[in-house]
Amino acid sequence: MRDINECVECAAGDITILTNLMEARVIRGPEHLMQQARELTAPDKMWSSQVFFQAKLEEQLARHNKFADTEYNLEPNVKSSPGGLRDLQTIGWIAERHFGVETLEQITDKDFLNAEEMAIFTAGRDFMWQVRYALHMITNREEDRLLFEYQRELAALWKLKDGDKLAVEQFMQTYYRWALALGQLNEVLIQNFDQAILRQHKADDVSILNERFQIRNGYIEARDAELFSKQPHALFEVFVLCAEHEAILGITAPTIRLIRNNRHRVDEAFRADEQNKAAFLRLLRGPNKMTLQLRRMSRYGILGNYLPEFGRIMGQMQFDLFHTYTVDAHTLEVIKNARLFQLLDSENKFPVSSRVARRLRRLELLYIAALYHDIGKGRGGDHSELGAVDAERFCQNHGLDRRDTELVVWLVRNHLLMSAVSQRKDISDPEVIQQFAEHVGDEEHLDYLLTLTVADINGTNPTLWNAWRGSLLRQLYTETRRALRRGLDNPVDKHALVQQARQTSREILEDRGFTGEELEQLWHGRGEDYFLRERVEDIAWHTEAIAGHRNRDTPLILIRHNAESSVANTTQIFIHARSTAQLFSRICAALEQLDLSVHDARIYNANDGMSLDTFFVLDSSGQPITDDSARLAHIKEYLSEALGSDAGKIAIPARRTPRKMKSFSIPTETRIYVDEMKNVSVLEVSTPDRPGLLARLGKIFVSFNIELQAAKIQTLGERVEDVFFITDDRQQAITDAQLCNTLQRAICDELDEQAAA
Repeated sequence: MRDINECVECAAGDITILTNLMEARVIRGPEHLMQQARELTAPDKMWSSQVFFQAKLEEQLARHNKFADTEYNLEPNVKSSPGGLRDLQTIGWIAERHFGVETLEQITDKDFLNAEEMAIFTAGRDFMWQVRYALHMITNREEDRLLFEYQRELAALWKLKDGDKLAVEQFMQTYYRWALALGQLNEVLIQNFDQAILRQHKADDVSILNERFQIRNGYIEARDAELFSKQPHALFEVFVLCAEHEAILGITAPTIRLIRNNRHRVDEAFRADEQNKAAFLRLLRGPNKMTLQLRRMSRYGILGNYLPEFGRIMGQMQFDLFHTYTVDAHTLEVIKNARLFQLLDSENKFPVSSRVARRLRRLELLYIAALYHDIGKGRGGDHSELGAVDAERFCQNHGLDRRDTELVVWLVRNHLLMSAVSQRKDISDPEVIQQFAEHVGDEEHLDYLLTLTVADINGTNPTLWNAWRGSLLRQLYTETRRALRRGLDNPVDKHALVQQARQTSREILEDRGFTGEELEQLWHGRGEDYFLRERVEDIAWHTEAIAGHRNRDTPLILIRHNAESSVANTTQIFIHARSTAQLFSRICAALEQLDLSVHDARIYNANDGMSLDTFFVLDSSGQPITDDSARLAHIKEYLSEALGSDAGKIAIPARRTPRKMKSFSIPTETRIYVDEMKNVSVLEVSTPDRPGLLARLGKIFVSFNIELQAAKIQTLGERVEDVFFITDDRQQAITDAQLCNTLQRAICDELDEQAAA
């Protein structure tokens, strides 16, 4: 395809072509042509080792950024992700260009690549080769992506079995640990190349930091190669100094190598040393770069050795779409988020959490709770309880007093509580707030729990946090703080709240020309829940519109977006229509066709045969519909047609299941119990997400003569965890155990059969 001159010309202008020529080998033909091409593209002719190194480094940085600069992608690319085969090839190409070798094994410079590193390189490369070959084998084509649908097959090829951890999770933990080891090796060797290639003719800028460390060209360096063997406590000191000196850019490659070679010295005696305990707490209390140092300690094996319980979760993935990171990466992400609340910039996205975090008594307690909140995962059992035991041991070993220890343990044990209450309970109900306030106990526990919860949600999956979840947590926090300040022995009188809402709404509407008699007639048959859960502004909005809507055979549709919504940052759709058995299913099917996801639903059935339904929705991207009058008008028109008296059979959406969803065959799980306070049954449904889910559930409710009072909808990656508040047709809780079992069985059968189909 190309003669020698053309090859040389192309290679001079494109480093990828040069790299291909470096990799080329003679399959058939004259050997001297290949030799001639090598001579004419040698470093003294083009692309000197310095220029080649810089170009390859930029190429690697761009590639890493494309894969989120982490070895821990859910579906990593064995070839191109950080810690993959391309990282090893990059090292080899740079070495070939600079040292004139064909493979890394030919490098004899022990300072550049020692025996242990060569063993990691060889074993890691062999593992990645095996994985890549296996991928090609099972797909019967070139495939370098470790997609979910292949991960299970690879785990079976490696003969792994399900236990406390799934076989697929065991396999991926092995992969991630190798990717991390190879990523570390790449980091060290790139720094060595930088020193050997770019700085070989430059004088080093060295300044003494203390008797153990110095700064060389901005990087901290051990002054003695035997430092860590003589003074193991320096293994912590190097990270503390990095955190306390902002000018330090990082750690030199020789010192990283010394840290890795001496990490075995972080043993039982090291952990028992009071000097080391104090240094670790000093790092957690430091004002700068603490998260970065924890990441480095984790990367170089120090953190996992100091906290063996953390070492066990290194590279541990959870086989779902909800948890974007491995457990260790998630843990450090949560700590980073908690740190970010101290920055003024965070107020834009987290106004409440940022203000609350800045008044916490001791920030390191929050970081310790974050460090331990998920540390019990992968052992079987309740990870919150297992983590609480480990957290208590850490606090006692590190000299925290009883008050601080109890706070940290309580946070670890309850780190999922606030999220669950805000998204699964009716937080407009004063009794729910009272129960939560009694569990929390005081404002300090509430402040710490809110901060940890927001940091945790944002550290689980970047797409999980949205303004809707933020508004729920803000509402729960605010109402609970009011309850705590009012006093737990002085709960809110629910009936007084209802009367206050009615009176305030009356005053608003009387200013608009309504009389008290007219309002009583319009409000006749509406239960207390309506006035308890709706804002007075919304009650007035609904009432005025209903009064002006004369034809009750056509539905009344009202839509508000974002700032005008009764719950901030969602689009609110209010529907006043004749109450029919199929109404909920029709509404949900129509909303699905409009590409809207329901996050909360409030259903009120009045005595006059009308239903007042409020749905809080977001579009498919997780955003409210703001400033789009044309789309809002289309939604209103579509719903009017779908709910009209001449509407046909319910059309449940049928869409193709996304590729990633197909890899998770999770059976539907249900639970039903009676809420004595509200005299309703609570039905919890956990099932894989799919189009038309709510409409299907609505049809099942109809077949069982069940009335829906409210719903909480929560999507977590590939599954949904929905909560429905239901009654029988007499508005009573369902207490018949046989009926409950039959209902749950019908839901599981319907949803699992549909998912399989």
